[in-house]
Amino acid sequence: MAMDRRTFLRVSAGAAGGCLLCADATLASPGKKQQDFGSNVAMLNDLTRCVGCRACQSACKSYYDLDQYGPMEGLDTPGGLSEANHCVIKEYKEGDEQSYIKRQCMHCNHPSCVSACPVAALEKQDNGVVTYDPDACIGCRYCMVACPFNVPRFEWNSAAPKIQKCTFCEERIAAGEDPVCEDACPTDAITFGTRDELLKEAHRRIAENPDRYENEVYGETNAGGTSVIYLAGVSFDKLGLRDFGEEPLPELAEKVQHGIFKFFVAPVALFGLLGLTRASNMRCDPDDEDCIEE
Repeated sequence: MAMDRRTFLRVSAGAAGGCLLCADATLASPGKKQQDFGSNVAMLNDLTRCVGCRACQSACKSYYDLDQYGPMEGLDTPGGLSEANHCVIKEYKEGDEQSYIKRQCMHCNHPSCVSACPVAALEKQDNGVVTYDPDACIGCRYCMVACPFNVPRFEWNSAAPKIQKCTFCEERIAAGEDPVCEDACPTDAITFGTRDELLKEAHRRIAENPDRYENEVYGETNAGGTSVIYLAGVSFDKLGLRDFGEEPLPELAEKVQHGIFKFFVAPVALFGLLGLTRASNMRCDPDDEDCIEE
């Protein structure tokens, strides 16, 4: 018996909706949307202590064998971050004002790269680290467009390209060690710990030395907060750290987007039902005048 249009629409809506619910349940795993970020691992970059030696940058390149991708970026190199440099030191100088800034992945509390990735190649771990799985990546580069800090970099010259960015030395953290950049810094400009501890330390330094610091901890609330936070002696906008406000970037479409592109459940269900309906409607003799495709 042929399936009428009303039955088809009712069944297809139910099947597609059910598949999306399955995807939603799979993606909404515990910890991914946590709101208490105080216990997350974090990094405080005190730019008033940075002398621009780039020991952190060199240590990162050496530890992750990034020399194969290219040389270490210079202080005056535009952009800086690349597949060959997961962190870079940039110089700001204007009149009597001078500072260095360490740029890297911010490991946001609400990472827009994770929301934009259609196959969950980028994920926010329970400890706050934003990780990348090259085996899951399809090379769409949506993360590069979505990141407000312009961090992810693509291997343009590779036959099998992937995204490159700071990993927060996740394997060292798992082993109870600190990131290599902190170990390499000779002036204690980099401090690693929990986010709550580092925010308290940052505010303590500002309170004790108000003439030394801008009265702001960058990353405390910017774009919903980040795990990499900064203290500086000059305004952050001059250092290239924009004010994005306190609200995290929207993630409204994340579950549906991930469900469609990662699992392909809705398209499979829809096209499967279309094929089933077509076959069902043709199960009569085409020479029969009463055979009508619904």
